Amino acid sequence: MAVTHYELIILGAGPAGLTAGLYAARARMNHLLIEKGAEGGQILLTDWVDNYPGFPDGISGFDLAEKMAAQAKRFDLNSMFGNVTSMDLTQKQKRLELDDGSVKTCDTLIICTGARPRPLGIPGEKELTGKGVSYCATCDAPFYRNMHVAVVGGGNTAVQEASHLTKFADKVTLIHRRDELRATKILQEKAFANPKLEFIWDSTATKIDGTDGVEAIHLLEKSGKESVLKVDGVFVLIGVVPNNTMLPLDLLKADAGGFIPTDIETRTTVAGVMAAGDIRSKEVRQVINAAGEGATAVLAAEHYLNNLS
Repeated sequence: MAVTHYELIILGAGPAGLTAGLYAARARMNHLLIEKGAEGGQILLTDWVDNYPGFPDGISGFDLAEKMAAQAKRFDLNSMFGNVTSMDLTQKQKRLELDDGSVKTCDTLIICTGARPRPLGIPGEKELTGKGVSYCATCDAPFYRNMHVAVVGGGNTAVQEASHLTKFADKVTLIHRRDELRATKILQEKAFANPKLEFIWDSTATKIDGTDGVEAIHLLEKSGKESVLKVDGVFVLIGVVPNNTMLPLDLLKADAGGFIPTDIETRTTVAGVMAAGDIRSKEVRQVINAAGEGATAVLAAEHYLNNLS
């Protein structure tokens, strides 16, 4: 069995992982970045990013990911595609097993496996993702100026994002499966006072219609009544799901949602193991803070390595 050792392994190539890779490569650390899919993470699902510094005219999610990867590779980023199936973080040298049978060990590990939007799982959702179905109002709201959009959800994120959408859309309809919101009271008060925000209660989405774009969303009330709401976009905001199947969640003291808690320097409860990006237990999940956490994690890894005895 082939075993290769590194000072640092970065797990995941989203914005956090690519930034960590950039910092590690520039620092000439003996490193490896492992990604199981495509470089870029969730930003590949975003058609256009208007709020990342340095791009005054905006940039597509694909292009931003490509530029992040190219910048890291300019400094000889050492990366590979592979799927980590299990890991042992109980020893001083961390051990990762991949599905090709190889084993990688490291002194420090940065977990950047990210998260994915929790989908509704209804017909039309997957086919129209990026064509009117979105999971981030902060990212995509400007595309819906003077339009009618629906928001599915009832928690803090859904209510905040619905309120944000009213700055652009003519009308926002929030659809919630219960008869009251789960968001904090102050958010609810602001939402109920917003004249551009309407509510549909006790209803679940069952289907999204459209070909080149969203045209309507089908609803089912608790009473059994069905209806169709004509909309130009659907924002699904029912939470995210962490990519954590390969992680030792008990050892890392994962929170109830399966996310990994860290200190302000991204250090987990396991010495030499950091977590950055959407896998972290936190409130804000944006490209910009994921990138910052990736940089912080490498600096924390360097500090750990410098103090190894």
